[in-house]
Amino acid sequence: MADLNDIAVFVTVARYGSFTRAAHSLGMPVSTVSRKVTSLEEQLGVTLLQRTTRKLSLTAQGRAYFDQCSEPLAHLMDAEQVLTEAHRKPEGLLKISVPVIFGQEVFYEFVSAFLQTYPEIRIDLFVTNLFLDLIAENIDLGIRFGELKDSSIVAQRLGKSVRYLVATPDYMKGRALPSTPEDLKDHRCVLLNGRNSEAEWHLVSGRKSVRQQVSGPVSSRDFAAVSAFTYRGHGIGLLPSTYCEDEIRRGELIRLLPDWSSEEIFVHAVYPTRRFLPLRLQVFLEALKAWKTPLWLPLH
Repeated sequence: MADLNDIAVFVTVARYGSFTRAAHSLGMPVSTVSRKVTSLEEQLGVTLLQRTTRKLSLTAQGRAYFDQCSEPLAHLMDAEQVLTEAHRKPEGLLKISVPVIFGQEVFYEFVSAFLQTYPEIRIDLFVTNLFLDLIAENIDLGIRFGELKDSSIVAQRLGKSVRYLVATPDYMKGRALPSTPEDLKDHRCVLLNGRNSEAEWHLVSGRKSVRQQVSGPVSSRDFAAVSAFTYRGHGIGLLPSTYCEDEIRRGELIRLLPDWSSEEIFVHAVYPTRRFLPLRLQVFLEALKAWKTPLWLPLH
């Protein structure tokens, strides 16, 4: 009978479609992963993986073998982890990726409280607006706003965000208030992820929906920067409600086209597909879902 460890390595390689990604997941050198798959092929007397310099793919025999092995192996691994996790405390390194909007005191307070609750857990924090490849970078969890395009990851909704059109009284002095989204083309706007000083804003009002091209003097990938330039009167900003509601109440910002806003943008916790989550990740997810945060609105 083939070595069960070699079978587990092969299933991981087949699942990720890459020796490198499988090695990251297993915590092994790539050379060891390759050697174990080769050993399994020699034991079985068949070629399971077709290797080229650019691509790795399953042979017909490899696909059939993977289909037969993957589910029983997953059940064995789940059973083993259920037994071991039941007698352990949450511990180990947790690698987390969050957007730049999280680089502020309220999130640091949340992480600090979590670490005090679970002193055996260590956190490696990536604060970036880049959508990092969770598997390639060996990241346990990411927080993402908006549409998710990677179908290979698991996602849990945490909350939602909606954005308002706002400007300072100084910016609006001597300018006509926009009465329709089309009027925005006559205004200077502060852009998020604008290219060549232009961006497209998707706005909704009830069942009505428009995509309006806007332009302006400054663009950034960071909401904090977009907010700062909007607050300083450089143009109209499309800001998360949590960034501007207090300023609107105090009269420091004017909400424009109040019947219009962005569509609802959902906030997700995402993590690589796993049938059994490490205990450290389970408790972090639970804390994240229970967190009363100003960074997003509750789902209900």
